Amino acid sequence: MPDWSSSAERNQDAVAQMKLVHAILGLYAWEFTLSLGFDWAVLTGRTRFRWPLVFYFAARYILLFALIGTIIALDTTKEMNCQALYTFNQLVGDATAGLPSINLSIRTIAIWSRNKWIVALLVMVTFGHWSLILQGALLTAAYIPGEGCTIIKENNTILAATFIYTMCFDLLVLVLSAFKLAWQRHSRGMGFQSRLVKMVFVDGLVYFFIAFIANTIAVVFMLLDLNSIMSIFFNCTATTTSTVVACRVVRRLYDFDFGPKVL
Repeated sequence: MPDWSSSAERNQDAVAQMKLVHAILGLYAWEFTLSLGFDWAVLTGRTRFRWPLVFYFAARYILLFALIGTIIALDTTKEMNCQALYTFNQLVGDATAGLPSINLSIRTIAIWSRNKWIVALLVMVTFGHWSLILQGALLTAAYIPGEGCTIIKENNTILAATFIYTMCFDLLVLVLSAFKLAWQRHSRGMGFQSRLVKMVFVDGLVYFFIAFIANTIAVVFMLLDLNSIMSIFFNCTATTTSTVVACRVVRRLYDFDFGPKVL
């Protein structure tokens, strides 16, 4: 068994993390570029802008800034305000865990035709989610000569709770959507509604399982708490995966040939 607290092991972990985040940024940049057509269509008016897209754009661009900030923190060896940089990275990084859930919640509210009880339930769950997200920014980072910025202290319990809450939130959204869509399909029959129901349900199911797997891996390493680097090793992977899949779900719904208002 390696000595996870040794300097040699931490250096190896730091190098591995740096390579992983660079790879994730490259993949996300590719995904981001491929989907710019939708963004441009909204900005130019070819695709109608609706208020739920605020959270779609927030998720996409905040994740981009979070990855860039993480790269800066990992690559820079010159002295800087590490506390401010890591607080920013942690806050926007945790936000990318919450925004995909909001995007899926809005879709669920639309499926339920803005039922006040569903709206109230999801709003309360969202507030609880973000209360954890905002607490996740409470960490201590410092500059270490020869190494760069390093996290000295962080609350892994809050981080793990945030990711577990996200998984439960996504499950709730999936169950609510599946129940309503199954009822609609039974009551309205086949045809147009059947195609829409199938797409929405399959997309939600795919999102849940992909996000669940990514978040589970991140939570396991947080709870193992091997060292400050390994505890957050797969956080970027989890948040990037969730954001990419959630944004694809949003775009697919907007690109679906449903005619007038769905959202």
